[in-house]
Amino acid sequence: MTADNKADVELHEVTVECPLITASQIQSRFNTLRDLTHEQMVALNRKVVKKIDWRLMPCVTIMFLMNYLDRINVSNARLAGLQEDLHMSDTVWSAGISTFYVGYLIGQVPGNLWLAKANPSIVLPTMMLAWSIATICMPAMTSGAGFCIVRFVVGLTEAPFFPGITLMTSSWYNKEENPMRMAIWHAGNTISNIISGFLAAGILEHMGNVLGLHSWQWFFIIEGAASIAVAIAAFFILPDWPHNTKFLTEEEREMAQYRVLVSNGGKEEGVGGTWDGLKQAISDPFTWLFCGMHFALITAQSFKDFFPSILNTFGFEKMTTYLVQAPPYAIAYAVACAMAYSSGKFQESCYHIVVPIVASAAGTAMLVSTMNVGVRYFGVILLISGTYSGLNLQLSWETTLVPAPRSKKAALIAIANCISQTSHWFSPYFFPRSQEPFYRLGGGLILFGCAFSAALCWLIKWRAKTLNKRLDEAEGWSKHSGNERGWRHVY
Repeated sequence: MTADNKADVELHEVTVECPLITASQIQSRFNTLRDLTHEQMVALNRKVVKKIDWRLMPCVTIMFLMNYLDRINVSNARLAGLQEDLHMSDTVWSAGISTFYVGYLIGQVPGNLWLAKANPSIVLPTMMLAWSIATICMPAMTSGAGFCIVRFVVGLTEAPFFPGITLMTSSWYNKEENPMRMAIWHAGNTISNIISGFLAAGILEHMGNVLGLHSWQWFFIIEGAASIAVAIAAFFILPDWPHNTKFLTEEEREMAQYRVLVSNGGKEEGVGGTWDGLKQAISDPFTWLFCGMHFALITAQSFKDFFPSILNTFGFEKMTTYLVQAPPYAIAYAVACAMAYSSGKFQESCYHIVVPIVASAAGTAMLVSTMNVGVRYFGVILLISGTYSGLNLQLSWETTLVPAPRSKKAALIAIANCISQTSHWFSPYFFPRSQEPFYRLGGGLILFGCAFSAALCWLIKWRAKTLNKRLDEAEGWSKHSGNERGWRHVY
């Protein structure tokens, strides 16, 4: 199959009522593109992708790094005495962890629907400034109640960010590029865990009583200040949408729109009405299947808020406990990039999620069944790598199966992410200190998340195959018909 034919095959409208739309027909819609040759289109496409890669990817990766760092910093601060200094019981501590996700849940859907109609270069940095200011306020906490309140505000202000950058990525990149690009900015997740360990080793071990502050107070001040600096830079660097980004020429903006339109099967990504998009998302079964899958994956990752505490049961000294957090996340990032590249190249998602999830379940079994440090550490690597890769590909899969309109896609992403966060309302109670060293109650919860994720993967694949068969029948297509095959759902 030639490159031209391959592009044309991808250009069928999702709804069966529309005829097959060719790449040349889409090209003719754009004034600056309609007279370009194939070679000129290829060259322009490469130029646009390169510009976006260098502008969008570093910016959202660093922003997500700071976002996740602000989310997990309390885990290491706990080891440095935060819980004891504020006289919090395990129940109050778990309530504070859960309260973050109450705010996070409340802000998800309205935040992402707002972003779909606004300019990301304004909305996302503004949210980042807000959560950074809240983080800098954390050293002023004097009680468990204050901890709960501040964590609620941090969660509320962070809420639109993760679904927002997911929406942005899927609006700039096609379905072959999307998995890898999401894996790239997902690096902020792994790097933040690595940096958090090193920061903890440096700040929490050496800055106690500097200017009369606890080391954990300095931890929040330094992280919050760095996050503010990144937010200010993002106002000037972050692009908006393909149709209105100022650092691209008119020709490049049209190419950016053309690329995504081809990937969407000719379906316009236009914003659409906010409530219309929400209603469309609610009525689409894919939304609820991905809600369940996202919930299951977040449940399988419930160990993350307690990762330093879990490693603390390995018997290392405190400094080593901080430092050994880094390798599992570095390995997880490499695995996620490899799986994302393979998924995009072969346009397959189900097996690319299920296989790593099975590995995560095996890692959990190792973690809860033996005291051998080597086996448990290898189990941690499997656990993190599988769930991390699975979540990355799930995000890419849902935006590929529901590519447009933007308001519907924004609602789907936000609803799925919103419902998934309810896991954090109860999962902290599965990791009390009384469960050390095995945390078997938490291990059982992780295994449930892995099993539920795999089951929903198969359900989504079954639905996508069923819809593809209907499209085949509507077009009269079969392997032996000789007809051209249009856009199909990726599974």
